Amino acid sequence: MEYYSTHINKLIEQLSRLPGIGAKSAQRLAFHIINMPQEQVEQLAGAMTGARSNVRYCKECFTLTDQDVCPICANPKRNHKQIMVVENTRDLAAYEKTGKYEGVYHVLHGAISPMLGIGPNDIKLKELMHRLQEDVDEVIIATNSSLEGETTAMYISKLIKPTGIKVSRIASGVPVGGDLEYIDEVTLLRALEGRVEL
Repeated sequence: MEYYSTHINKLIEQLSRLPGIGAKSAQRLAFHIINMPQEQVEQLAGAMTGARSNVRYCKECFTLTDQDVCPICANPKRNHKQIMVVENTRDLAAYEKTGKYEGVYHVLHGAISPMLGIGPNDIKLKELMHRLQEDVDEVIIATNSSLEGETTAMYISKLIKPTGIKVSRIASGVPVGGDLEYIDEVTLLRALEGRVEL
């Protein structure tokens, strides 16, 4: 049974298509939008259509940007000889928030997953190998520690090792504030293997 008018139902339906937005959240958002001042709704709609129309891949690292080359790649102060490989733009943003990494990035836009039919040609691996023909000292593989992320890391490592470029993998292990008794064995093993001298 339909409770709302056609326009409200259409808005709820469109919002519920967004990742992480269920029916109740979509309904709450729809009514929030309807109750917003017209000017704010137009700004929201304009921001969405503007982003969709103007955002594209950086020509160097393939992150999302509204310029030909993203601000990180365009920054001459960054170490362009060190490339961190991440799965998506959100991962890049997470590392940038630390304020400690001074190299550049390469965004794969996915990870190898045979179960989902995603192979090496479906992510930005050819583009990474093309970048490595330039002057690069190190590739840091910062894919997730999921099965797909590990598979991708191993594949990239095997591709790069013959070139003589240093390949490293980010350490993974016990999160800050985590109790050891609740952490799985694989994570504990990775933490042990990735230990550093104090």
